[in-house]
Parts: sequence; C-alpha cells; structure tokens
Amino acid sequence: MALAAKPKFLLLDEPMAGMSVQESAAVIDLLKGLKGRYTILLVEHDMDAVFALADRISVLVYGRVMFTGTPDEIRNHPEVRAVYLGEETV
Repeated sequence: MALAAKPKFLLLDEPMAGMSVQESAAVIDLLKGLKGRYTILLVEHDMDAVFALADRISVLVYGRVMFTGTPDEIRNHPEVRAVYLGEETV
C-alpha cells in the first residue's frame, strides 16, 4: 500500500517481525529492488536482513546510539559484537 502512494521515503518498523525464513527472504529481495529508487529507513532486529540491506547501520542500546558505521564496521566493532551480536570480544 505504501508503494502505491509513490512515496519519496519509506520508514519500515520491523517488517520481518513474525515472518518465516522464506517470507523474510522475499521481503529482503523486494527491498533490495527498491534501493536506489527510495530512501529507506529500516528499524529491524533481524540482523541477517539488516546486513543484507543496509548501507549504514546505527546500533541502539537502551535508546542511545552506540555506534554508526558500514555493515563491515558494525560486524567488526568489539563493543557491538559483545553487546548486540552476542559475541565475546577477542
């Protein structure tokens, strides 16, 4: 419905919530096709989707921005890995 209105900006709040792996993959493919045509702000906990779609990521902890960077910077940031991705720092 949002696309029918021909928006300039899409704000998506957890669009993959409650979806199966197959449904999430279909939404990811749809959003990949929209990149470049629309500005998209995605709020999402599905990190596979975030890493597949985002050019820049801001990680929030208790409502505050902990770090902003590229997907590779997020993956490799020791604090983000420890706090959000559930991995111990090395």
